[in-house]
Amino acid sequence: MRAKAVLLEQGGTRRRLPPDALRTALVDLHDFWLSSRCAAIGVTERAALVAVGALGRRELVPYSDLDLVLLHDGRKDVDRIAEQLWYPLWDAGVGLDHSVRTPGQAVQVATTDLRAAYGLLEMRHIAGDPALSEKVKQAVRQAWRAGMRSRFDEIADGARDRWAKAGDVAHRIEPDLKSGHGGLRDIQLLDHLAAAQLVDRPSGEVAEARVLLLDVRTELHRLAGRARDVLRAQEADEIATILELGDRFDLARALSGAARAVAFAAEVGLRSARAALPRRGLSALRRPPVRRPLDSGVVEHLGEVTLARDAAANRDPALVLRVAATAARTGLPVAAATLHRLAETAPELREPWPRAALGELLSLLGTGQGMVDVIEAMDRTGLWGRLFPEWGAVRDLPPRDRAHVWTVDRHLVETCAQAARLTTRVSRPDLLLVGALLHDIGKGRDGDHSIVGESLAVQIGRRLGFAERDVDTLGAMVRHHLLLPHTATRRDLDDPATLDRLVETLGGNPLLLDLLDALAEADSLATGPGVWSPWKRALIRDLTGRLRARMVGEPDPEPEMPVEAVAEAIAEVVTGVGKESRPQLRLIADPELATVVVGSPDRPGALAASAGVLALHSLEVHAAELHNEGEVAVARFAVSPRFGGLPDPALMRADLVRVLDGGLSLGEALARKERDYAPSSDEVERTVPPRVLWFDDEATGAVVLELRGTDRIGLLHRVAGALQAEGVSVRWARVATLGSSVVDSFGVAGPGPDGEVPRLDRKRIERAVLAAAGNREGTSPKR
Repeated sequence: MRAKAVLLEQGGTRRRLPPDALRTALVDLHDFWLSSRCAAIGVTERAALVAVGALGRRELVPYSDLDLVLLHDGRKDVDRIAEQLWYPLWDAGVGLDHSVRTPGQAVQVATTDLRAAYGLLEMRHIAGDPALSEKVKQAVRQAWRAGMRSRFDEIADGARDRWAKAGDVAHRIEPDLKSGHGGLRDIQLLDHLAAAQLVDRPSGEVAEARVLLLDVRTELHRLAGRARDVLRAQEADEIATILELGDRFDLARALSGAARAVAFAAEVGLRSARAALPRRGLSALRRPPVRRPLDSGVVEHLGEVTLARDAAANRDPALVLRVAATAARTGLPVAAATLHRLAETAPELREPWPRAALGELLSLLGTGQGMVDVIEAMDRTGLWGRLFPEWGAVRDLPPRDRAHVWTVDRHLVETCAQAARLTTRVSRPDLLLVGALLHDIGKGRDGDHSIVGESLAVQIGRRLGFAERDVDTLGAMVRHHLLLPHTATRRDLDDPATLDRLVETLGGNPLLLDLLDALAEADSLATGPGVWSPWKRALIRDLTGRLRARMVGEPDPEPEMPVEAVAEAIAEVVTGVGKESRPQLRLIADPELATVVVGSPDRPGALAASAGVLALHSLEVHAAELHNEGEVAVARFAVSPRFGGLPDPALMRADLVRVLDGGLSLGEALARKERDYAPSSDEVERTVPPRVLWFDDEATGAVVLELRGTDRIGLLHRVAGALQAEGVSVRWARVATLGSSVVDSFGVAGPGPDGEVPRLDRKRIERAVLAAAGNREGTSPKR
């Protein structure tokens, strides 16, 4: 039987079955074998075989286990029947979860074990006495309904724990199709609540989502050759092609929409089920809960935000946003019936919006994390799209950058939530909130998303009723929302021409600068873990301080680290090198961002050697500045420890001496360290091929080489060595880490007197850098 199943799963020499046909074939195959086997071994009277789980639901996918229950009504030979039924399945290599129950035992286990109850609610008769199967099925369902009030908290808590552990299917780059929030288990949860007669059967939208999730899971199992529920990026392209859904981004968008429909239905279902629980004892004698006023036309009833009886939904243009703002502020969900009523009866907001409507929108956005679930609920019922028609292009849009953990629309909402924490830092919190909500609104369309987004932001700002000057500021926020982080992490901030050009770009507007500063932080925090690092924060703070000083005609502010400490360390290493003709190293400790100053006799390879030693001692380099003091090459590094605390500077200096003397091979030492901290197979599979970009800064005359790729230990050492071998001098370096990815920028100069890097040489240099940044030993680049 297993061989036939595999043939069906893999297609063999036959036509490849579509996923729904494959599931039907697998169910029919197993039903036929099981019923034939039961007939052969005497499962007829007073015994029955029932399927639970995936086979019971007729949702069997390749490599799924079988969940079977042998029911009997006191038969003495039940052990013999069980052995003759289970052993052939084990011998065939079929995963099997089995049990033998009397009707009383089945009902008893269903009342004490929630997982067993879920399975028995889905039981389907396979063979034997159908009356016995029906008797148990009805008894289990009656017990399920009768005990619902006492076990509802366990059901709800179990669902929320599962969501917290598995995450959102809609927003995970690698979603758990079965257990994630919005996955198949949530659809089953709705079925179980419907079996308790607490909610209606799932809607047509949820039914469509079920088919898509099952189809993707079917193809995932077939492709992986084993049971797997987490969809990885490297499998998504092939599955998307099989399902005729385009590429993996199209598949991700379809899954996101389906999962969000399921997640919303599950959350509403749990709330509706709790409200529908039968009232017994003293609770049945209590008066119904009072409708507590919350705002004009808005009340709280049964733990949900709903409309007051006298609310004029068809005449109050701000009512939709007032309901949303109230829900976000109180932490109460909006009743599903209220959302649907507003979607049907609320009037369209005309341009420009009434002042009251804009005020309620700002109140909603200012609640921070409280607004996330509220906007999600509004979006699922069409209300958010009516307020912002431009939202359709970013809805469920998957990110193209691996550092992002959210879909684009959710990222916009999360950025706005982070911006709500920063409103006290700016003089116009209203512009910060709306700008954060719209900063990536240009994605999902042709062209540069910042330029496209600017025109959309201007369009939306006018519709909301902002003054024309404020509309221009919103447009500039969206146009330049990447300006500060990109400049701070990829350009030389000590070059006056760089600062002058930024001031000109921003029109010398301190308000716009402050808004972009706060937006950069909110955007980074909402992107993913590790994107807003102490190093990035220090860089942007330094850049913003310098720009603000230039705008108001003041001198540059003092850097956070005292200049005297760095100058003293440089003087010490220069003096030490002069006396000993040996490398010197000083460490200026800091809880978040330390500085290492290295001095060595001016000779080729000093930067690569220093960077390699720092990597060997588990220091992550964020920036490097290089200059000469006479015959001494001085390098200053901004670093933080990858693991634990800061290393002993004396040990680092000793290793640097050994490297420059030829007593220590950095390449071999770093290779050993990289093997010691070898990435998992999943991390290796997510490795992307590196890429090199060149930028010629017309304002400063600088040439910048930018390397984008996957982070690895000793990357700066390898790239610096490759550049040095090609005759290229590195003046400065910036390292921006985005999750497991990095963007390394190098200010470089060629061997000529003007430092120019001829375009004919760039391909050769590029090849050397890509080879140095290549994949880890034993892996091959993904194409």
